[in-house]
Amino acid sequence: MKIAPSILSADFARLGEEVRAIDEAGCDYIHIDVMDGHFVPNLTFGPPVIRSIRPLTAKTFDVHLMIDPAQPFLKDYAEAGADIITVHVEADTHLDRSLQFIRSLGKKAGVSLNPGTPESAIGYVLDGIDLILVMTVNPGFGGQGFIESQIGKISRIRDMIGARPIELEVDGGINPETAARVAGAGADVLVAGGAVFGGDDYKAAIGALREAAGDATAQ
Repeated sequence: MKIAPSILSADFARLGEEVRAIDEAGCDYIHIDVMDGHFVPNLTFGPPVIRSIRPLTAKTFDVHLMIDPAQPFLKDYAEAGADIITVHVEADTHLDRSLQFIRSLGKKAGVSLNPGTPESAIGYVLDGIDLILVMTVNPGFGGQGFIESQIGKISRIRDMIGARPIELEVDGGINPETAARVAGAGADVLVAGGAVFGGDDYKAAIGALREAAGDATAQ
């Protein structure tokens, strides 16, 4: 199970220190939520911030673009240091083209689904993606409650993936209890904000998520 702390929940006044801290605490990915105040009701950061923290860690930068349109900016995020670039099916009229372009930039291509979007929306692009991100909250803010209906969607997407080398990531309301449930449904990458950054011991928090998910998949 891979753990991807979301720096949306980090202390922005000491963002570089926070990135180093989760790296040293054993995270697998660093999840970077980009919001535009249009597709989602919040603003965060863009390529300059990503570029500034890129030298601080060799960990995978998992960049989640909650922006509309995304396609004109894909190259900017790739050049800023993203390793995985995820776009939303709801915000991309030409989804297949965007996914092909991300891969042409030498990056892994991801696609994200909002809670109200059925898994059928990605059926025709499965052979062109590296990661599927299921939102278990409505995107735009951290600290929201987990949406129960998404458990079934995670399980159905795991079946859709089959033997394809696609990672199944889940973001929203993740804590040790929900981590176990989404892992049991088939997720293999967990995005966590407050569950990691809400305490002082990031290593213990990451370990608790990984242990809960591991226990669920072992059953």
